[in-house]
Amino acid sequence: MSMSRRVFTREFKVAAVKELESGKPLAYVARRLEINPNVLHRWRREFQEQPTKAFSGRGKRMLVESREAELERKIGQLTMENDFLKKLLVVFEEQQEADGGGGPSTRRSGKKAKR
Repeated sequence: MSMSRRVFTREFKVAAVKELESGKPLAYVARRLEINPNVLHRWRREFQEQPTKAFSGRGKRMLVESREAELERKIGQLTMENDFLKKLLVVFEEQQEADGGGGPSTRRSGKKAKR
């Protein structure tokens, strides 16, 4: 299966260059946008040489796709963190019960306590 070449819109390229000009590190911007740092160097050079004529070709709307990918990664990360914290809470409650934990539980899991 061959990989297709990605095509970016002028707006996407200009936004990437403006991020670089705002002082953000090249590696950070490249990782966030999922593009090669050499591509960013080329885009910055083209934009500095001819700001009005740079990136005159037609491209796809990659900014939206990039944002979606970023949000999906964030959702995955937060899900993993939630799962970890839930497991930690169970371990902590079990440890308190084993130590004779005297007070009522503060857990709000919806489970009813046996009486």
